[in-house]
Amino acid sequence: MSEDDINTEEYPTEINDYLVAFEKSLGSVDEMLRTMMSVSRSDLLQKLEPLEQAKMDLVSVYMLNSMFWGKYVERIRTYMNKVKEIADKKKASKLDKGAASRFVRNALWEPNAENEHTSKTPAKGKKRK
Repeated sequence: MSEDDINTEEYPTEINDYLVAFEKSLGSVDEMLRTMMSVSRSDLLQKLEPLEQAKMDLVSVYMLNSMFWGKYVERIRTYMNKVKEIADKKKASKLDKGAASRFVRNALWEPNAENEHTSKTPAKGKKRK
């Protein structure tokens, strides 16, 4: 990735230094992997002292675990989003059908026996004294 490619893409300018450093790190890792892959593991281990062999094994395991983790980050993120959706559904308010029907029933005017006997038109409200 060249400097021109970085500038043409849309991303916050605050992370430019981080992206450049990340690109350099990837280049270093790529170079190291190419060197390690050019020589067979047994030949490489024979040339190293026991402490260096242990360091190389640890770096290899660390690298493999990092690659494995990076590969499954998206899968884990999907599961985390599913759990969040379930938690949000539990927090969401639920419709109380009984209360809703009472609101609707009370909002609608229904003539009852008292209103029919006293007047034929609905009351317009009380007058202030």
